[in-house]
Amino acid sequence: MTDYLDAADRFEHAFTETVENFRIVPGEEVTDAAMPDAGQVQQATELMVRTIFDIFRDTRLESVADKIAWGVVYSLHKVAKDIEGQADRAARVVQELIPGQDGSEVNSLELEDAQILCQSLDETQDALACMRDHAAATYHVETGRPWSTPRASLTSSKRTASVIAAQDYLKARYQRRAQAYAPHGPVVLFSGGQVWEDHALIYDVLDRVHARIPGMILATTAQDKGCDAIAAAWAARTGCKLIAFTLNHKLGQRAGFVRNEQMLRLKPAEAIVCEGSGIQDHLAREARQARIVTHLLRRSDQRTSGWARAMNR
Repeated sequence: MTDYLDAADRFEHAFTETVENFRIVPGEEVTDAAMPDAGQVQQATELMVRTIFDIFRDTRLESVADKIAWGVVYSLHKVAKDIEGQADRAARVVQELIPGQDGSEVNSLELEDAQILCQSLDETQDALACMRDHAAATYHVETGRPWSTPRASLTSSKRTASVIAAQDYLKARYQRRAQAYAPHGPVVLFSGGQVWEDHALIYDVLDRVHARIPGMILATTAQDKGCDAIAAAWAARTGCKLIAFTLNHKLGQRAGFVRNEQMLRLKPAEAIVCEGSGIQDHLAREARQARIVTHLLRRSDQRTSGWARAMNR
């Protein structure tokens, strides 16, 4: 019930009008129409995902339900990202217009129109991101796995001010995005192979590190199965912020090693490395050479009391 109430609060916040005149298509007439009802949107968003699992459960199509539901969440994510890109471009227009303000009515109206567009797009993106996040949470409940997309951050937020000056608006918008996309806190690196069965061992290690570093941010190597998938599920369960480092495939065989170097440049507080390939061996070796506290988990630890062995290596 607590999670549901929290979701209701988030929807109420995200579906509150933040601009009196609204327009997200340049040249269209502005409107003062109300936002959709927050409660109805929340229920509809949840039903979009949950119904897929309900109608396919115990049928021969049950195995594809998660793929279809993933696509439903992705469609919300894609539209939210498209709107966010439009809002970024609109913000740059506002920024370009500010220096040219000479007090004339024409210039003032041009700036006002540009700001209405930018604020309206931001309001729309916040609402869609809220829907996307709730759909992703429903997917997680149904599958036990966190919804994720390999090449984008999953963040959303909401302005508190409804009417602000153009300069103040741009400054607040920058700070809002910086907080969403660059969270503060000690980083804990995590990497492991794609073959791993004992999720309880990884959960145990992460729980204990989290108990010592409650404000930690988890940085993973973003694989969609094995150790990284288990770590992502743990992060979703605990609410720990997660940074996913994907491979730059243009780098060929160097891609994994370059990614390791990028992660190490975060100056992590600790590193957790599960046995996998030479990429994991390289990360563990480099982390130790950098005097980073490094915990190694081997596949054999899955059959023993993992924590004591892992922490003493």
